[in-house]
Amino acid sequence: MADAQALDEVVRFTSDLIRIDTTNRGGGDCHERPAAEYAAEQLASSGVEPVLLERTPGRTNVVARIPGTDPSAPALLVHGHLDVVPAQAADWSVHPFSGEVRDGVVWGRGAVDMKNMDAMILAVVRSWARQGLRPRRDLVVAFTADEEASAEDGSGFLADEHAHLFEGCTEGISESGAYTFHDGAGRQIYPIAAGERGTAWLKLTARGRAGHGSRVNAENAVTRLAAAIARIGAHQWPLRLTPTVRAALTELAALYGLEADPDTVDALLDKLGPAARLVEATLRNSANPTMLDAGYKVNVIPGEAVAHVDGRYLPGGEEEFRATLDLLTGPDVDWEFHHREVAIQAPVDSPTFRAMRTAVQEFAPEGHVVPYCMAGGTDAKQFSRLGITGYGFSPLKLPEGFDYDALFHGVDERVPVEALHFGVRVLDRFLRTS
Repeated sequence: MADAQALDEVVRFTSDLIRIDTTNRGGGDCHERPAAEYAAEQLASSGVEPVLLERTPGRTNVVARIPGTDPSAPALLVHGHLDVVPAQAADWSVHPFSGEVRDGVVWGRGAVDMKNMDAMILAVVRSWARQGLRPRRDLVVAFTADEEASAEDGSGFLADEHAHLFEGCTEGISESGAYTFHDGAGRQIYPIAAGERGTAWLKLTARGRAGHGSRVNAENAVTRLAAAIARIGAHQWPLRLTPTVRAALTELAALYGLEADPDTVDALLDKLGPAARLVEATLRNSANPTMLDAGYKVNVIPGEAVAHVDGRYLPGGEEEFRATLDLLTGPDVDWEFHHREVAIQAPVDSPTFRAMRTAVQEFAPEGHVVPYCMAGGTDAKQFSRLGITGYGFSPLKLPEGFDYDALFHGVDERVPVEALHFGVRVLDRFLRTS
């Protein structure tokens, strides 16, 4: 079991990592190396031999293998990213890169996404070293760059160029799962991610006839683009229940004493109350217009207009997504993938999922573990190229009223010290015994 020093170290490591500014503004504007060197130093002091790898100078990844006691067992990948999204200090109650510990809470950018999990991994590994413990199966620990952008300098680079480091890994765990979701009626739910929608960031281009703004123009690129964007924004995507979402609905319905009828999903969501948030974003594909760019002078009709759309598609839903976008954009607007990543799903009846469930319930016996599908994505997408099945499992026990989801990329990101302690205990239990 994780020792007392691990509980102290997870707080210190979280704070220290937050103080290392690894803001990822996209377009290559990030420098993860100081955080990677910090993680590598903690691993090395535990007798683990880390490897530092870069596709681009300063965009550093760390990979290390910890031998297990059962060499015949498949290896497990445990990964976390080192970069964070930007934060405007003027909007925060504390400086976002202070790592301040105040009133039992660690504050700063990355406190939940996801330097807390990075710190938990380091604290557990160091605890094992002090106690002479080893996991049952080989663990490959990876701290990655560039997750908050394209992952080209991070997990994508590792999967494409250094696959040998992940030999034997069949499953992996990372962010966004096993946290406390309070339903407002006294229940504590712990959703564990067993799927992710695919990423489809789109660029739409409308072309037309440039001309004077005072003239009649039936080939106006702006008009064509606006019409396509309006159709996309108004489109009602059909219900599609993936195995993971179906399992989530079944378990949630049982928890509330309801019937999980696929023909009455909307009615079921109404009865689930706040718990419906765990599934409602993953019942369908989606496409949200986010950016528009057209024109250069008010009295000039431009020959081209561009928009960007954040699209997400369910596992098995990419073909439908493509066909629908073809229809919605119409003959006058072209679209292409600006960035695309696969949708993934993992079995919820696997020994690994059962081990995660058991570990959470050991330290939160009042909790109800359910599977769920993430609306967004993680580095698990890139690692899936290596045949690694990904789960979201970064355990945190959170107090009622603590809006975990709102803190992802939000203002005043923070994590309770007690939540980190819980995470270390659960992660230790799972990694040693799974």
